[in-house]
Amino acid sequence: MNPQRLHGHLLTPGGWRRGELAWSEDRIVSVEGEPLAEAQARDGSAPIVLPGFVDLHVHGGGGADTMCGGAALERITRTHARHGTTALLATTMTGPRDEIEAALRGVAPFVRRRCAAGARVLGVHLEGPYINPGRLGAQPDFASTARIDEVLALHAIAPLVLITIAPEMPGHLELIVALRARGFVVQIGHSAGSYEDGVAALAAGATGFTHLFNAMTGLHHREPGMAGAALAHAERAELIPDLLHVHEGAIRVALRCIPGLYCVTDSTAAAGMGDGEYRLGRHTVTKCLGGVRLADGTLAGSTLTMDQALRNLVALGLSLEEASQRTSGIAARHLGLGHERGSLAAGAFADLVVLDADLHLREVWVEGERIDTETP
Repeated sequence: MNPQRLHGHLLTPGGWRRGELAWSEDRIVSVEGEPLAEAQARDGSAPIVLPGFVDLHVHGGGGADTMCGGAALERITRTHARHGTTALLATTMTGPRDEIEAALRGVAPFVRRRCAAGARVLGVHLEGPYINPGRLGAQPDFASTARIDEVLALHAIAPLVLITIAPEMPGHLELIVALRARGFVVQIGHSAGSYEDGVAALAAGATGFTHLFNAMTGLHHREPGMAGAALAHAERAELIPDLLHVHEGAIRVALRCIPGLYCVTDSTAAAGMGDGEYRLGRHTVTKCLGGVRLADGTLAGSTLTMDQALRNLVALGLSLEEASQRTSGIAARHLGLGHERGSLAAGAFADLVVLDADLHLREVWVEGERIDTETP
């Protein structure tokens, strides 16, 4: 098969190039061109080509919720692909064990085989139930402590890639050690723990924080809290850059402190949809004024898409190259996929987003398949 080709301003691992990218079937075979500065990359003389976005925290989209499984995953993956997300983790909500198992059974087929016109489901982000009942955020009240045999039984249904844990809960520090030994990525989140609990969890093998600042103890100068542990010690953490969940000043603090800060959407069924009521696990949530909330006003996930996340980061002053890393490459490396996702390099999957000078999507390619960005 003759390779397909794209010409434009390419963001490669070695920097910006004006040239050509070629792929055959689902893999990039060559990237060629002459170096150029970022100012030239955005001069409008050619389309901008970036690695496809990688989102490690997706609860829903297009009116569908991950906990529903089955056909909901088609809607979710296609919705996010239209916004440039080429790979994602389907993220669960806290609930009774039978509901989580049912959701995992619904996700499993989409991990084995990518849905046509949809983003690749890399696996599952198990956000609950191993969290602190005092820091539920928008999670239903079914928090529980974890056992390794229970986690492995869930993993046998659908591959758990990333697991969020409140480390201060009984037995959870030991669990982090056991999970890391088995290759799971563990993040700290939905936690009422102290700064010391966070430091101990990192020492036990946790490698990141789930939606930094949200649903965790905050930073105070005499009680640094879990947020303080992240800012002082974390190499990586996820953050929701919708400018509702985290003030732009706090985003700037996190960017200065955490080298591997990466962005997620924490998107709900309301992403890509109009105002109204939607499902989020067991909850009914309302989309209004750009946010999603429970009846009591608690923020309940977001309506963010990764293309908007990129634009928000650039509006905050990040270079386009850094914004791309924080919406793609860092997340891929966090999962150990840096050689094949989040990079415009030979051998990587042909996951591409093509933007205009204003950073709006012109084209999306997932594993070499062109995505219709207009049709729901």
